[in-house]
Amino acid sequence: MSVERQGTAGVDRRRFFGYVLAAPTLVAAAQAGELVTAEEAVALPSLPTPAEIVDLNDLISVAAAPTAHLITVALHEDGTASLALPRSEVGQGITTSTAMLIAEELDLPVEKVRVTLADGRPELLFNQFTGGSTTTTSTFTPVRVAASIARGQLLKAAATVLGDTLANLRSHLGVITDSRGNEVGYGELAARAAAVRSKSVETELKATSDFRVIGTPRNRVDAREAVTGRKTFAMDLDVPGALPAMICRPPTVNGTVRKVRNAAEVEAMPGITHVVKVSSGVAVRGKTFGQCIDAVRALDVDWGPGTAEGKSDESVERELHRAAVPPAVPKVPALARSIDETFTFAFRSNSALEPNCAVADVRPDRAEIWGSLKLPVAAQTAIAELLGLPLGRVTVHVTEGGGSFGRKLFFDAALEAAEVSQKTGAPVRLMWHRTDDFRQGRTHPMAISRIRATWRGDEVLTFEQRHTSVETDFRHGLADIVTSHAGKIPGANGVLSQTIFALTQEVPYHFGLVSQILSETDDGFNTSSMRNIYSPDVRTAQELIVDRIAAETGSDPYRFRRRVLKRKRFVSVLDKVAEAGEWGRKLPKGVAQGIAVHPEYKTAVAALVQLDCRKETVERPVEGESYAGPLVTKVVLAVDAGLPVNPRGLEAQMMGGAMDGIALALSSSLHLDNGRFLEGSWDNYFYTRQWNTPPELEIHVMPPSSDQPGGAGEQGVAAVCAAVACAYARATGTVPKRFPLNHADEPHFEPLPTVPPVPASPTDGLDAVR
Repeated sequence: MSVERQGTAGVDRRRFFGYVLAAPTLVAAAQAGELVTAEEAVALPSLPTPAEIVDLNDLISVAAAPTAHLITVALHEDGTASLALPRSEVGQGITTSTAMLIAEELDLPVEKVRVTLADGRPELLFNQFTGGSTTTTSTFTPVRVAASIARGQLLKAAATVLGDTLANLRSHLGVITDSRGNEVGYGELAARAAAVRSKSVETELKATSDFRVIGTPRNRVDAREAVTGRKTFAMDLDVPGALPAMICRPPTVNGTVRKVRNAAEVEAMPGITHVVKVSSGVAVRGKTFGQCIDAVRALDVDWGPGTAEGKSDESVERELHRAAVPPAVPKVPALARSIDETFTFAFRSNSALEPNCAVADVRPDRAEIWGSLKLPVAAQTAIAELLGLPLGRVTVHVTEGGGSFGRKLFFDAALEAAEVSQKTGAPVRLMWHRTDDFRQGRTHPMAISRIRATWRGDEVLTFEQRHTSVETDFRHGLADIVTSHAGKIPGANGVLSQTIFALTQEVPYHFGLVSQILSETDDGFNTSSMRNIYSPDVRTAQELIVDRIAAETGSDPYRFRRRVLKRKRFVSVLDKVAEAGEWGRKLPKGVAQGIAVHPEYKTAVAALVQLDCRKETVERPVEGESYAGPLVTKVVLAVDAGLPVNPRGLEAQMMGGAMDGIALALSSSLHLDNGRFLEGSWDNYFYTRQWNTPPELEIHVMPPSSDQPGGAGEQGVAAVCAAVACAYARATGTVPKRFPLNHADEPHFEPLPTVPPVPASPTDGLDAVR
């Protein structure tokens, strides 16, 4: 990884108000302050799109600001600090970056900061939402203000203890030293610095030039636990009496239960304690998950139709074309040249590495739920309604999760666990089977993206994008009780979709009259805002057309982009990958480079990809695989994330984004046939494998360009996906129109049966992986 540092640009606002809260030891919080605005706009040949003025990141940060004072930093008598973060840690590293923010302002070692995950807190309103790459941007100032106030109070207490003036005191690594060299530790001051009653205080944050923690590469605070298997996830919890539970699910998407023919016989199977009908199928509870799998396979269920009966990839694609909005600018060959192309993107699975799961203990008068939840308040509300309990009688504990990227915005496992626990009258540890995740879980919707562009000479006059998608489900809302209910009103989901599309999508080039329109159709599928939401499809279509225009005007793809990019930040990351990746170097026939730029959430990313499409590479034998396909041999990424809090964490996000982008461009997709998805495990859902991971991967973290951080969790996906597509077009001479490139009409595997809905457990795990 390359990390470059220099002075930051922009306003360095440092004075804030906050609170010292009444508590036995020191507890400090921030007051809601003014929002840091986006980069100042400049005069553009193309009018700015909504996302260039106010993006989704801004919307969520503004919504979270009024309750910023409810996020508190506490000091303890052992000299440590703690914060219950109202976000979800699913592997993105936010507990580490948050600990760094606290350590910076508190002058405490990062190792002495404990960041846990807060339970569901309805009073936080929009401030308990994990998504849209907003965690660090929305908590960056409030967390620092709280820590800074705590440090100020410690200094005041130390002045009394040491008998010196504040001006003579210095804090460092959890110790305060006076002018005579006398020292006192934070732990000794925690109780003395505590407030008898809450009060408002003013504090001044550190200048960026004084940062010693923020902006330095740090390993994750939970790295050792992760690699040694000691991290605690939902299924690791020891909740008294909670036995395993699974659900027998229908053969088609959202099918229904008509009748269970053999419930009594299955309930008599070894280890099985309960068989009950639930909203999503038939639940079994048993002593082991293996026994639950056997019971699920043994159930004889009469299934009713689902919400996608008879549908296939072909029928859904036809529906998308019927729903598409045509371009507004006509083709007028006498006045300008034009390109008009449509690109198709298959369904993709939003399965996380950790199977969907939750623990529930429901009693007649209360309920307690444990799970990895990105919207715990919405989950708490829905569970209370399902169980018929007051909201205050439902407690939702947020556990760490093994991946998500949009999947855990939905809390279906928690709802199911609560329903099963209520109907069985016993605590449960509910887990989906991997096959359930692929066939009944959340998917990235199938979409088509049509672009018509016109140009005269080497100037683009119009650029119209019409993106048509199976409906993306945003009915989970945005963390509060109001929007989680509003999303269920007929037509409201469409409003949310249009809002999110408008606040995330942009064209980063001066292309004259620019328009982007979203149309959605068909709400019969379980979709989700999978990592980067609309951007991988939208950006891939855009960048392919940019390459086409460059070719038609006789321009080099890199130099053409450089000339028409809107902002210097975009040019800087583009230049970086072109230089580091040796753009334009001589390559064998069938091997080519692709380049792309993607800005989103105040972060700019550029990607250069080298792709090998030679026959011997495409047809190379790979053990256990029936088809290999093109191979990405090199990826170079450059990222300008404003002020990167943890460059090493940012590098990890870009690395994961690159793997996602490669998968979306080349291999990862679901096949829909007769109302059911054929993929049933990671064996036949072709995410990027070790054998098609690029042997060369460079990530360049650019110098800070702001005093505020941008988003980091998603932007690498779209940039790499688009660059792979452009590389394929240059390597083969054929512009790809359908994605992923390896998505054949007939799958490269033998689909698992749908009845029974899950395969038998292997009797010899070693044989199963050979």
